[in-house]
Amino acid sequence: MLTDAGIPVVDVPFVSIGGGMGSFAMVDCLRIAGVPASNIKVLTTLDYPWENYEYLTGVAQLPPEYRIRSDASSTPDNIWGFPSYAVRAAFSARTVRGFVAPLWNVLTENVLTDYWTPLAGQVFAGLHREADRIGYWETIAKGQARMVRRRAGGGYFCILTPHLGTTRRIAYRSSYVHLAVGYPRIRFLPDLRRFRERYGDKYHFVNSYEPHEHVYTELRNMPGTVLVRGGGITASAILHRLINDRDRHGAQTQILHLMRTYVEAPHGTSPFLRRPGRDGWAHQGFNWPKASWGGQLKVRLERSDDEERRRLWEVMKGTTTPRRKGWQRQLRRGRAEGFYRSLPGEIGHVEPGPNGSLAVFTHTPGSSDVQLLNVDFIIDSTGLVGDIMKHRVLADLVRHSGLTRNLLGRLDVTPSFEVTSCRSGAGRMYAAGAATEGAYYAPADSLLGLQYAALRISDDLARMGVCRRIGNLRSVSQWWKWTRNVAP
Repeated sequence: MLTDAGIPVVDVPFVSIGGGMGSFAMVDCLRIAGVPASNIKVLTTLDYPWENYEYLTGVAQLPPEYRIRSDASSTPDNIWGFPSYAVRAAFSARTVRGFVAPLWNVLTENVLTDYWTPLAGQVFAGLHREADRIGYWETIAKGQARMVRRRAGGGYFCILTPHLGTTRRIAYRSSYVHLAVGYPRIRFLPDLRRFRERYGDKYHFVNSYEPHEHVYTELRNMPGTVLVRGGGITASAILHRLINDRDRHGAQTQILHLMRTYVEAPHGTSPFLRRPGRDGWAHQGFNWPKASWGGQLKVRLERSDDEERRRLWEVMKGTTTPRRKGWQRQLRRGRAEGFYRSLPGEIGHVEPGPNGSLAVFTHTPGSSDVQLLNVDFIIDSTGLVGDIMKHRVLADLVRHSGLTRNLLGRLDVTPSFEVTSCRSGAGRMYAAGAATEGAYYAPADSLLGLQYAALRISDDLARMGVCRRIGNLRSVSQWWKWTRNVAP
């Protein structure tokens, strides 16, 4: 059929669809496990693996010189986690203080100091070095992945529309497919969509994950009021930016902060499953409890039946933000000086107000009382879309290949991240990242989670003889190559 349609076929053992951080982690593990770069193909629209991540952190007010929400040992350019980002920062310092500070921070984090987290720019630089080392650029096939189909004899066809050239489609024939497509798109809540459809105004009501630098520029140039919605790390970073603009540029911005779930005290289902909370915020160092990365919660998820796993997911889920001392000082000052106010509630609807302002009608959950807020801008920081049916390839697999969904509606994968419902003869399909949330590993969409998935998949492939197992001796020898920046 492909020949009759004039679609050229390219044979390659392993195909990864996505090209972001998940694909990078997978290629890194395979190269370390002895797979030649010529045996891997990454189908992607991206120029480099961290492109989407760099964009999202940038527009969410975490540019390269700011610290991201990631552990010092979550090093996507180094599967061994040593030297960590903190150790690298120490040994690249030019002063004694610069050497001691990150090491002291790591030794005392979450007791005397905040968690030590790397600068976004430090992460991007490390990824570029590792991409060069493993020959990642040789694996890229630029274009839009359209679909994945099982082959009659086992394995898969992945159909790609190239960006350049005269060929309309290319079929990659492989034994193994890896899905690492990330989030399908930005989440636009119904009130934002209705406002834009009715009034055609994309200037005053914005999502935090779309370019919105004009909001900060306007508020620096003239006094105004901004409503920030959300209680996660992105809302924290936006508030930090707004207050910094007041301090550094003399902005007279008034900040209203709306949170649907307003946390006033520590909360949880038991004394052993509690998060600290105050002033509306639920505080947690990272996006998932640390015990879910490699501790008891990880083990419980893997051993639980569906109902117990559902209960654990409900306990662990929730919007949180780290409790960073600098941010807390800013918010306390904002409350004391009257330019920052946090409110419980949800937006009912938004209308244009007088003189280019917005009239925001809010209510608290379970109450019929409506409050009117007059603001100049709204910044919505409520997250990204995780629905797999919003992604072309995943939706196609559900509709035409019998792909099953887990208890949260995402991809149903095993602890080794195989999508068993799409097994094809001796061929195997794997998935990683946000699309697997609800399965057996909670922090699947974190930097460390993507590496963990890649390691589990490479172990599974090693059992089938596809690559070498990354055991003790190979791990040490490959780490030594990493330290000298030598190809695997």
